[in-house]
Amino acid sequence: MTSFGPIALVGSGEYLPQMRRIEAALLEGRPAKYVQIATAAVPDGPKVLQYWHDLGRKQAEALGAEQVVLNISNREDADDLENVAKIHGAGLIYLSGGNPAFLADTLRGTLVWEAITHEWENGAALAGCSAGAMVMSTSVPPISSRMASRGEVQGLNLLPHLRVIPHFDRFKNYVPDLETKVLENIDPSISLIGIDEDTALVGGPEHWTVQGLKSVWLLEASGSVEFKPGQSVQTPTT
Repeated sequence: MTSFGPIALVGSGEYLPQMRRIEAALLEGRPAKYVQIATAAVPDGPKVLQYWHDLGRKQAEALGAEQVVLNISNREDADDLENVAKIHGAGLIYLSGGNPAFLADTLRGTLVWEAITHEWENGAALAGCSAGAMVMSTSVPPISSRMASRGEVQGLNLLPHLRVIPHFDRFKNYVPDLETKVLENIDPSISLIGIDEDTALVGGPEHWTVQGLKSVWLLEASGSVEFKPGQSVQTPTT
């Protein structure tokens, strides 16, 4: 019998002090094993990747959890049985930010992604920040310049009824017609969600709560609806 864990879709701020309470809540009542996957940062080079590993270590220490780093730079790593074994017994599995297309292409259909979903289905919390949140959908909208040449990218299909725009408060200032462009390319039955920085949408797959410092937005052709911290958001799966 499955007992799905919570999902956290995070606009920005993974491993930072302002998001510590959210990460602590995700670990509460679960094994103090914090699996961190910074694959989305691999295209930015080893120094950036090490930055995320160091930041994740400090956060795990502050939370009294064991940091388990999965060094996954390609699909071969994502099918490595040693990496698969490290996921077993996780309390929280976190996909941090960077390049969403690279992250999706690296994990899609691999043994590591299969192990992640297995742990989540059996109670582990699963979080994705920025790129990590975007890839949970069936496809990833090309909202940044680094994705423009590829168009929509196939996601990991965990939450097919959603599309996520992270850093929403920042993106909407740079691209004022962003939500209109994304909305015109998705099925109207899919919920388009904008998540501000330092903010998370926690729960899922249908019932969520806004946590963090700012807002979550349900973006519709008729207008955007704002949800503040503590408020509930519904995203129907049908």
